Amino acid sequence: MNKPAVVVLAVPLLLAACSTEKPAAVTSPSPRASLTYPPAFRGDTVDTYHGVKVADPYRWLEEEDRPGSTMWPKVQEWVNAQNELTFSYLAGVPQRGAIKDRLTTLWNYERISPPFKEGGRYFYSRNDGLQNQSVFFTVDKLGGTPRMLIDPNTLKTDGTVSLTGTIPSEDGKHLAYATSDGGSDWNTWRVMDLATGKDTPDVINWVKFGGVSWTKDGKGFFYSRYPEPKEGEGLKAVNENQKIYYHTLGTPQSEDKLIYERPDKPKWYLFGGVTDDGRYHVIYASDNTTVNDAVFYRDLSTPDAPVVELLNKFDQQYALIDNIGTTFYFRTDLNAPRFRVVSVDIRECKDGVLTNPKEIIPQAAESLQGVNLIGGRLFAQYLKDAQTVVKMYSPEGNFLGDVKLPGIGTASGFGGKNKDTETFYTFTNYTTPATVYRYDIPSGRSEVFFQPKVDFNPGDYETKQVFFSSKDGTQVPMFISHKKRLKLDGNLPTLLYGYGGFNISLTPSFSPVNLQWMEMGGVYAVANLRGGGEYGTEWHNAGRKLKKQNVFDDFIAAAEFLVSERYTNPKRLAIQGGSNGGLLVGAVMNQRPDLFGACLPAVGVMDMLRFAEFTVGAGWVADYGSVKNEDEFKALYAYSPYHNLKKGTCYPPTLVTTGLRDDRVFPGHSFKYAAALQHAQGCDNPVLILTETRAGHGAGKPTWMRIEESANIWAFLVKSLNMDPVIPAGKKAAAK
Repeated sequence: MNKPAVVVLAVPLLLAACSTEKPAAVTSPSPRASLTYPPAFRGDTVDTYHGVKVADPYRWLEEEDRPGSTMWPKVQEWVNAQNELTFSYLAGVPQRGAIKDRLTTLWNYERISPPFKEGGRYFYSRNDGLQNQSVFFTVDKLGGTPRMLIDPNTLKTDGTVSLTGTIPSEDGKHLAYATSDGGSDWNTWRVMDLATGKDTPDVINWVKFGGVSWTKDGKGFFYSRYPEPKEGEGLKAVNENQKIYYHTLGTPQSEDKLIYERPDKPKWYLFGGVTDDGRYHVIYASDNTTVNDAVFYRDLSTPDAPVVELLNKFDQQYALIDNIGTTFYFRTDLNAPRFRVVSVDIRECKDGVLTNPKEIIPQAAESLQGVNLIGGRLFAQYLKDAQTVVKMYSPEGNFLGDVKLPGIGTASGFGGKNKDTETFYTFTNYTTPATVYRYDIPSGRSEVFFQPKVDFNPGDYETKQVFFSSKDGTQVPMFISHKKRLKLDGNLPTLLYGYGGFNISLTPSFSPVNLQWMEMGGVYAVANLRGGGEYGTEWHNAGRKLKKQNVFDDFIAAAEFLVSERYTNPKRLAIQGGSNGGLLVGAVMNQRPDLFGACLPAVGVMDMLRFAEFTVGAGWVADYGSVKNEDEFKALYAYSPYHNLKKGTCYPPTLVTTGLRDDRVFPGHSFKYAAALQHAQGCDNPVLILTETRAGHGAGKPTWMRIEESANIWAFLVKSLNMDPVIPAGKKAAAK
């Protein structure tokens, strides 16, 4: 199961904000001048939950572009007018042009992905710096002459078609690859003949949140897909009844064989893959109400073998690492909230539970994030206070030593198969661009395979980790990065970033965008809030459902720490988060509007009473809870950003960002929230929204769009936080 794969889990992703190109310069108001917002009429829609009447005056902003819609033209008019207002405001920031030019220079550096090997050749992606999308290559041997396979930059003139998956067959004859148009979660899979570099007639549509997995003979692959949307359904339509099929090369999709479905469980997610030995097809099921898994399998050595429900209680988290014969190795939180590794003989399992599991790697003080079996070794990746530690064990559980990393930061990769003698990984932190290393397993040595060169001096910056007390006394870690020798005078412009959900961990990583913020004299802080996965299941559970307020308390405490330690003050402190992090920003801003000088909620889940009505939102009930449960409804209603705005309150300057093609967190969330916030605003602080018309939830954005959005955000903060940054000269951005 260590083959390269694309399995996108149905949870909100950690993202930056979204925006678009700006139009010609228009005179903008002063930082605190009163704005005239585009009109947004307030309807009389009222819903009743457990006897509580809840008004939803902007329900009409949930409408979308679909045949027969009478409200969509009004929504479109509102979106266009809001964009025009926002662009005119940002155009008046004198530093915006210099910010964009310098960011273009910082972004213009070569970068590659860690290579992986299949069918006797290596594969990797490369970007020369300002290419809108990375290009996919293959090479017969390391150091050889690479051959380009796919250049997604040629697929759309504006660079908005992205390459989202690349899976070679084990025999090295074919490559399955997926593309997404305009940031949509919908993927189209095609197959390339690697000998000729030409596509075969095979095309697979309606794939979302899943990859493909080749059978060992290379004759076809398994994949997950949803039914084709009905005529008139738009991007917000609920996605249900995911099924698993097998596609035989050279046949149309209409002839694909149905392998597994659960019509009695329409909201289940179903995905999986073939084990490295080719014998088993493993299927994972998620029931959308818990964070736990079910694991099924088919024995491919027997024609038309039935699906065996190996683990079907949804009682714990189980991730198959690999198998050796009938012995399956799992990473699990079964009796181990920080996770451990167990093995089991599948022939002995009965009644859908692990029978006589053998502990291979016991639970440690650190949280076990992932395990791969490569070259006869289990590579176990841990987080120690949100920093990567990698340990090696034999399949029997004997400790074989640590992988020595270049420093404190994040290491990722370590892909491969049990027969391999090498693996590749990247290492990064807030001041180290992602460097690719080759690890030689027999010798236990790492060597630099590729090191990016960025136009800055890492020695000018520093990162420290601190711990602060949350409201209930919980100690929460936070990384703080900035230029060296900054004077802590309580007046530094500071950006605090957070997420806090879905078992997702925030670990140190390099970004030219955040580097520019620090270059302009800003402090960049990242808080590891409860709800994430930094400390295992207990840390995650402490920020779920009825305990979600803990996440907001943690973020508020992080902000108060930055103020008390004299990094900044409320007028110079901004907060940022995307998706679930957008919810975080919206909720915290409502609860403590006095604490922040600017707020940046991106593609956020803002209506906590209706999130399950759109796209894959039903899958988020596991983290948020359901309005069908009275206690959970009360908790959701108490912090829902859209529902807790109070008219007449002075809210901080706010820039809401979203994508019109977001079929993950439907943009109606952001539309409704922005309209309600503009209506409620009790002072002259600006409330703006930018909607990128050719972007979705964030994945696959072309480079030109990322530079534009970042320049917009920094320009907004420069004005909102009253900054006067020194910006080094940069090169003009290339036309898209």
